[in-house]
Amino acid sequence: QVQLVESGGGLVQPGGSLRLSCAASGSIGSMNSMGWYRQAPGKERELVAGISSGGITNYADSVKGRFTISRDSAKNTIYLQMNSLKPEDTAVYYCRVIVPPFFKVYWGQGTQVTVSS
Repeated sequence: QVQLVESGGGLVQPGGSLRLSCAASGSIGSMNSMGWYRQAPGKERELVAGISSGGITNYADSVKGRFTISRDSAKNTIYLQMNSLKPEDTAVYYCRVIVPPFFKVYWGQGTQVTVSS
């Protein structure tokens, strides 16, 4: 059974930074893809950033230039470095992994990020 555990959320002032971590346990294979999503109150869950097993990244337009996704494959862990945070970044952030060969999707429990003065 795959489990994802996120950490690093919290309250930060506008312009500040946070670093989220997501550690995966269980068998996720080496050809998985991982990513961060977020869901703000009253809104649909949206992709923030993704990273493939080969390190190819993609970002939502709203976070390009401010957020950086990275992974440590040896630790089955991904990170999201969030800089220049804005109030509109406030949301619950979820980690997701897609596991081969059947592309099964697993989600973490989420971590709250609040950007407010």
